[in-house]
Amino acid sequence: MALKITDECINCDVCEPECPNGAISQGDEIYVIDPNKCTECVGHFDEPQCQQVCPVDCIPLDPDRPETHEELMEKYNKLTAG
Repeated sequence: MALKITDECINCDVCEPECPNGAISQGDEIYVIDPNKCTECVGHFDEPQCQQVCPVDCIPLDPDRPETHEELMEKYNKLTAG
C-alpha cells in the first residue's frame, strides 16, 4: 500500500526530506504523498522513513491503494532504473 498523510498533519516539514523517492510534497493545506512514487521505502529501508520521523503519527497506510511487497519492489525498480 502507498502511504497517505491525514488531516492531523501540522506541516512540520520533517517528512519531505526523508522520502528517498521524492513522493512527498507540500499540498494546498498539508503535505501529500504521490502514490505513484511511494514504495513505503521498500528497496531503500526496512521501515517507511516518513512514519519514523512524523511527530504526530499522521502517515498511515492508504487502504484505498493496496499493494504487495512484490508490487512495491517493482515500483522501486521502475523509479530507480536508469
